[in-house]
Amino acid sequence: MRSGLLRLSLLVVLLVNGSACHISPPQATLPMNTPPEGFVALFNGEDLDGWYGHGTKDPQVLWDMTPEALAAHQIKTRRDLHEHWRVENGELVNDGQGLYATTNRDYGDFELLVDYKTVAKADSGIYLRGVPQVQIWDSTEAGGKWHNGANFGSGGLWNNSANAPGKNPTKLMDKPFGQWNRFRIIMVGSRVTVWLNGERIVDHAVMENYYHRKRPIYPRGPIQLQTHGGEIRWRNIFIREIGPEAANRILRQGGPERQTAESGFRRLFNGDNWDGWRGPLDKNQIQEGMILSS
Repeated sequence: MRSGLLRLSLLVVLLVNGSACHISPPQATLPMNTPPEGFVALFNGEDLDGWYGHGTKDPQVLWDMTPEALAAHQIKTRRDLHEHWRVENGELVNDGQGLYATTNRDYGDFELLVDYKTVAKADSGIYLRGVPQVQIWDSTEAGGKWHNGANFGSGGLWNNSANAPGKNPTKLMDKPFGQWNRFRIIMVGSRVTVWLNGERIVDHAVMENYYHRKRPIYPRGPIQLQTHGGEIRWRNIFIREIGPEAANRILRQGGPERQTAESGFRRLFNGDNWDGWRGPLDKNQIQEGMILSS
């Protein structure tokens, strides 16, 4: 019964549109760290397999290494990773120090799903293709970083140039400390779209190459989980690679899912409250963006 209302809401959307299509089940209906259909898990929920350590350094230094030198580098940096990262109850936990968890593989165009939970005054982010970053930080005034734009919230492409599109998120969507946040990130070419807790907050913005401002971002590179300044926990880290045909379609239509907005879809549940609903709402709860039915 817990997932019954979620399935019903999906059915309503399909009937409103009037056409048949396949929709993967929401993550709330799947066991933790189990990828939705079409995705693969970057974190297996058990150990650090698939990751090594790297910092804020041009990933070109990795690509310039011989295979033997890169293998030795990965072995060395995994020792640092094991000093500051651990797996606890299926969550990937960092103590706020050390190198960043970096995928063994490089990725081109992709859709990335990530859950995270952090603490006051922490500062973190997600590097795309080895380049900073989709920002994560303490958005409260007490966090002390409003002068850097923290008051806008997490999810922006913070290392873009001042006033560049996407540098700041369009809406503050951070949840209170102690609650899980969910990112959905689509990167095609140099364009990035970010959803935080169900709200699109960066809309098909160009991500700048932090290491070489006059050059476009790299066509491929690793995913990095940056962390410093406080503990952060990660879970449900999934990726789906986007092929050339789908990537070109996204670029032609000016962003992902533009056709959905034009076909008459509308959101029935906002993930936060019961706006637009009626009935025995007191018998159901909203928790971490999910409807829990008693």
